[in-house]
Amino acid sequence: MQAAAPNKRVAAASKKAAAPKTATKKSAPAKAVAKKTSVSSAPAKATAKKTAASSAPVKATAKTSTPTPAKKSAPAKKAVTAAVTPAKATPDKTAPTKITPAKPPRNESHTALVRRARRINRELGEVYPYAHPELDFENPFQLVVATVLSAQTTDLRVNQTTPALFGKYPTPEDLAAANPEEVEEILRPTGFFRAKTKSVIGLSKALRDDFGGEVPGRLEDLVKLPGVGRKTAFVVLGNAFGRPGITVDTHFQRLVRRWQWTDATEPDKIEVAVGGLFPKSEWTMLSHHVIFHGRRICHARKPACGACPIAPLCPAYGEGETDPEKAQKLLKYEKGGFPGQRLNPPQSYLDAGGIPAPPLGATIPSASESSTSESSASAPGASAPGAPAPASAVPAPGSPEREAG
Repeated sequence: MQAAAPNKRVAAASKKAAAPKTATKKSAPAKAVAKKTSVSSAPAKATAKKTAASSAPVKATAKTSTPTPAKKSAPAKKAVTAAVTPAKATPDKTAPTKITPAKPPRNESHTALVRRARRINRELGEVYPYAHPELDFENPFQLVVATVLSAQTTDLRVNQTTPALFGKYPTPEDLAAANPEEVEEILRPTGFFRAKTKSVIGLSKALRDDFGGEVPGRLEDLVKLPGVGRKTAFVVLGNAFGRPGITVDTHFQRLVRRWQWTDATEPDKIEVAVGGLFPKSEWTMLSHHVIFHGRRICHARKPACGACPIAPLCPAYGEGETDPEKAQKLLKYEKGGFPGQRLNPPQSYLDAGGIPAPPLGATIPSASESSTSESSASAPGASAPGAPAPASAVPAPGSPEREAG
């Protein structure tokens, strides 16, 4: 029994002696500190002994210090992954892709149709915030006459012709007493000038005799005037009197059928069907939005689908040119960098980059010459506003300029 006690003391002493060696091996920072701060090896051993006295904290420190690099390295891997992922996705986003909008279901409910139609109108309002009637006029009389003259020709041609007409016959009384042959000569560039002369003189006589020389502000009265139908009446009511109306012209008919708002083909039925999708207060601006879009992008013969801002909402996408570069070349008026249809457009149109149309007989500048359109219009040799156009200046039937609207 007595001999065993010394053996236990020896074993304990050997364990204590072994502890500092183990601690110094695990605690690499302790050695590094000792090497940096010590001048000789003796203080380094003393530091090792002091740190070995509390072996438990040293072991804890060693255990907690080892996972630290692993925690720091994890975010580094994630950062690398996050940086690599967008690099792979970027070419897919920038590469031109073909738009394939989903067509509305065959059993689309009325509520879904209303939502889709109003969304298209909101998008068009953002594209054409400067939309306006594209006939130059200063009063309701000028507007009703210009609208009658716009049948089967462009608003541009009407705007180039009416300055001479209203300059010579400024009131309904003046035009009612005019010589038909003189009026025909002025209206010749608009096409169908004999029938149009009969209409404008007839409506002027009706205004003089039945309405005291004033354009009436009611639909029932307007449609009684020679040459004035519901379309013309709504143009006058909406733009001269501020009364809501839907203008169902050829552009409006084409686009609402492409968007599947209605499958009707008669103007009065289209008017009723589309009018039921929108509040009455939006009818006039809706007409401007749709007509502007039909003249500039959604053309009759070759729509510029690849440059259309509402392509994702259009069920008829793909009927026209889908290549963005080719579609860009199909854009008309200010969207293509060319002059508009009005000689005196609203300021909002000019602020948006629109270019005034040249007077009758002047050369229409190209997109690159648009900045000098005003000077070229007033240059020697250019016809004055309203002057009859020479034969070479009148577009031939079938030419783009002769296309209605």
